[in-house]
Amino acid sequence: MSGDIETTARILDGKSLAGEIRADLTRRVAAHRAAGRRAPGLAVVLVGDDPASVVYVRNKRRACLEVGIAARDVDRPAGTSQASLEALIDELNADPDVDGILIQMPLPAHLAAQSLLDRIDPARDVDGFHPINAGRLLLGTPGLAPCTPLGIMALLDRAQIPIDGKRAVVIGRSNIVGKPMALMLLARNATVTICHSRTPDLAKTVREGDIVVAAVGRAEMVRGDWIKPGAAVIDVGMNRDAAGKLVGDVAFAEASRVAAAITPVPGGVGPMTIAMLLSNILASYESRLELAGRGDLRSS
Repeated sequence: MSGDIETTARILDGKSLAGEIRADLTRRVAAHRAAGRRAPGLAVVLVGDDPASVVYVRNKRRACLEVGIAARDVDRPAGTSQASLEALIDELNADPDVDGILIQMPLPAHLAAQSLLDRIDPARDVDGFHPINAGRLLLGTPGLAPCTPLGIMALLDRAQIPIDGKRAVVIGRSNIVGKPMALMLLARNATVTICHSRTPDLAKTVREGDIVVAAVGRAEMVRGDWIKPGAAVIDVGMNRDAAGKLVGDVAFAEASRVAAAITPVPGGVGPMTIAMLLSNILASYESRLELAGRGDLRSS
């Protein structure tokens, strides 16, 4: 964040909170290891060699190792068949050392991505994308939930931003952020509006929000005069502007003069997404540990 931007908004520091969460996860993993149990395990399936995907996988693996989670890279060539990947997922589902399975997106065009995601054991679906976990979120029952919305809720709670009875506007309707975000806010008694490309007079609707979550993937689309004075603004976007600078979906310099609280880009939502992925892995591990009566997850 540039030091010459005048801002009256409180900055919601996702990097700092993520660090605290990761430190707590590190302690919990260490306690399990001290009790003689194996480390939690994540399998990351990467198909092909897309440069951005390679970097994302490397970062996830590094984050896992830092908290004591065993990360297994499962790389396959770009031409791998659907049947071969389905067999791989079945194998990982049956592996007692795997608590989380993550398929790095995007996949090559010849593969049916949703079919592969649906094949993951819901108890190991640490991205929270499986239809069963999506249904649990809808019904308000326990399950693994998408990491980015989970991280946003943690940021709001840490900042003690009121949710109950507030108007929340979510810009974006993806299955990864927009829809689960709306459900999480609704579960906390917010009145939620989901906006998208067909929403008429989008700026007017956004101005009604006490909480605004922008997840559209368009650089600085949400302007300062769209923001209700005193609102909390959560920027999920990661875009490059004309100069190649990393910016969010919200015009930060403008919005930060109006909002009461705002996330920066970078350093806001991004670190929280990774922290929630690690949290989901440990949650899966501890759930399986409990079901096994604390007897089947010992170190070999």
